[in-house]
Amino acid sequence: MSLSKKLSNSSIPWFGIGIATIFCFSVVLRFWGLGRFNDLIFDEVYYAKFSNNYLTGKQFFNAHPPLSQYIIAIGMWIGSHLPFGQDTVNGLAGSLRSTWSYRWLNALTGSFIPLVVAAVAYQLNHRRSYALIAGVFAAADGLFLVESRYALNNIYLVILGLLGQLFFLLALNQQAGKRWIMLALSGVLFGASATIKWNGLWFLLGIYLVWATAWVLRSLRKRLASLSENNNAYTRPQLSKPLLIPNPEEQQRRQLLSSLRSNPLANLTQLNFWHIILSLGIIPLLTYRLLWIPHLLMNPTPRFWEAQVKILSFHEKIGSSSEVHPYCSKWYTWAWMWRPVAYFYDTALDTSEQVPMHPPLPRGVGQVVYDVHAMGNPCLWWLSTAAIILLLLLLMQRFLEGVGWKIPLTPYTGIALYLFLNWLANLLPWARVTRCTFLYHYMGASVFSGLALAWLVDCWLSSQIPQHKGAGATVILVVLLAFVFWLPIYLGLPLSPEAYQLRMWFRSWV
Repeated sequence: MSLSKKLSNSSIPWFGIGIATIFCFSVVLRFWGLGRFNDLIFDEVYYAKFSNNYLTGKQFFNAHPPLSQYIIAIGMWIGSHLPFGQDTVNGLAGSLRSTWSYRWLNALTGSFIPLVVAAVAYQLNHRRSYALIAGVFAAADGLFLVESRYALNNIYLVILGLLGQLFFLLALNQQAGKRWIMLALSGVLFGASATIKWNGLWFLLGIYLVWATAWVLRSLRKRLASLSENNNAYTRPQLSKPLLIPNPEEQQRRQLLSSLRSNPLANLTQLNFWHIILSLGIIPLLTYRLLWIPHLLMNPTPRFWEAQVKILSFHEKIGSSSEVHPYCSKWYTWAWMWRPVAYFYDTALDTSEQVPMHPPLPRGVGQVVYDVHAMGNPCLWWLSTAAIILLLLLLMQRFLEGVGWKIPLTPYTGIALYLFLNWLANLLPWARVTRCTFLYHYMGASVFSGLALAWLVDCWLSSQIPQHKGAGATVILVVLLAFVFWLPIYLGLPLSPEAYQLRMWFRSWV
């Protein structure tokens, strides 16, 4: 019996317990010591200040759309009125604020990302075991943990983009009448993701690619079937009555169609051109435009279109060399995590000293290192990259065998196609970007490579071959152990210089 069936048939609600455990684990890690480092960390120097400007009515220009600053500003306002989290305050954002106030909403939002990832996984093949493994991997990723603990915007981009994908998958499982509602919600969420950063559109691009590919494959199958009928028209025997017992080929075809009913991706071609234009074209554009209104009311100039041009011009003028920023990295290095980003680094003589220290200690004097490194779980990222490459090879093999363009996509081929195209959509557009880019720009793509690894692990654990089961369990264990090993540099825990260097495996990581 497979793991998924065990979860479904057990009287103990293991699936619910597992999801609740993942969520609690995520919440604890994101909120523990959230007010530490009474400073503005990395791009908090922009987003915390911009968010505070909304609360104080100060006009400003931001090189990104405004939605993340709205959200952080709401968190700052609520956090400033709570009776707790006020032990560390500073005026670095422009007003006297607690560090907890401008970070807590990011932490809460980031806690839900493993659950959303699990929900997307479940919608792909309705296997609870796959959803749980995907959720565990998402919770064990260091970059998502770091981004959740500070007033940054990438967490909002990813969760809104994933929710857009989730509602799109839910729409595929709905009847035509209810489908419009899910598609409209999906469009709103994609538009909201783009209002965090423009690269939030890559999640929508992934849907476009999957939908267009499904229609191309359907067209090829129809053309092939038409040619086959024409070729067989002169040799087909005339039967006086239909066969009562289907032949083996007919039985295989019926089994395939039965399996497709549980595959939501088989319904992609039920969405026509107008579904896509209205729900995933017009609605995201309207959402993007409407979400700019609060900003424009407080900042009348530049106007909407002028602001878009100014944002584009700002990013085009940014260079790409290490002189612009020491942690710039090229898009083709992200999957291998060649150049992570140090968000915070300071040293102290002992753990009793308050950090950050002003002025900082001379280099080499400190006996305790505090480092917040924005890097993924290395084992998870490397294995996920191998998994997405393996999925590409699987797709090539299946299409050479004719699956997809001769017969409808099987559930497994459909999942592989969905994950690979979405990974590609979130990565490949960066090849055209000339400005300095960072490892965190890979966060959207890493979700789908992680889902690919979780899918392979779930397949191995469901196998009857002991070696496959052992491989699946080993991958989960290695990912969790790696997360624990690198946890101190995700949370900025005090380390000795030797322990810090032990975690910096490559010179490019420092």
